[in-house]
Amino acid sequence: MGGPGAQWQWGECLNCGVMQMQSRFQSDRRLTVRMTVTMFLLGLLYVGFVAALVALLKSWVLVVVVAAGMLGAQYWFSDRVALFAMRGRVVEREAYPELHAVVDRLCAIADMPKPVVAVSEMGMPNAFATGRNADHAVVCVTTGLLRRLEPAELEGVLAHELSHVAHKDVAVITVASFLGVIAGLIVRFALYSQLFGGGRRDQNTAVVFAAVMGVSAAVYAISFLLIRALSRYRELAADRAAALLTGRPSALASALTKVTGDIARIPSKDLRTAQAFNAFYFTPALGSEPGIAGLFSSHPSLEQRLDQLGRISTELGEAATPGKAG
Repeated sequence: MGGPGAQWQWGECLNCGVMQMQSRFQSDRRLTVRMTVTMFLLGLLYVGFVAALVALLKSWVLVVVVAAGMLGAQYWFSDRVALFAMRGRVVEREAYPELHAVVDRLCAIADMPKPVVAVSEMGMPNAFATGRNADHAVVCVTTGLLRRLEPAELEGVLAHELSHVAHKDVAVITVASFLGVIAGLIVRFALYSQLFGGGRRDQNTAVVFAAVMGVSAAVYAISFLLIRALSRYRELAADRAAALLTGRPSALASALTKVTGDIARIPSKDLRTAQAFNAFYFTPALGSEPGIAGLFSSHPSLEQRLDQLGRISTELGEAATPGKAG
């Protein structure tokens, strides 16, 4: 493993800047407040959505049972689904000793349970964390990431992913995205039934059909924007927590720059396949677009992330220049 010139001397790497490391991930009140507000708004939206469906479909039992079943499935099996979708497999220490070593070290410093470690056989350099809580979490890196990053850079990326686990935003995003998933499924089901259902519907059925589609589409759009706004902030929060934990924001900035640049050279077909999972990734499979498209992005722009890391580097008095591994 390792890119050109990479030396996998983990003990030496992880001891760099150890005097600056924090004892654990710092709590982030702003992130907590934003999560709380977003979940409250989504909760109101959820109640209104269920009430509208009950009124339109005249069956509260069906609506509640289906919604509760899908929420439970998404919450309990999100880690397995994500690993399967992104071709990840759990790896033991014997297969990837260096990777396990850095996860062990960071978890000890952060005083948190060690997540399951997985590797995805993907050429695209990236990483993600998933799971319903810290005791049932998975941190996965791609083989493309392992090949490209220096030890200090990989340490920063893993600290970023562990921050997501420690701050519980993996579970929050999983639950928060449920509403949009349900609304999106209803819209798709309605469209398919319209196209392939056959037979003619009476006027009342058509009105109910149109109303359900309208409500579902509106709920999907609102929940999508709320979740995207939260997701962008949680990425900045994870960058900040990782930089403070490792004491090396420049290494994380270097990893961000390198990974973003390499992703831009990945074949467009592979990027389109990975795009559906952008909310999970360390950095999106498609580069951030300027302007209004930023409202729909799951991640802040590279410039925003590097600017924040540069400020943290200055605060810590780090000798290396942000964006270059020291």
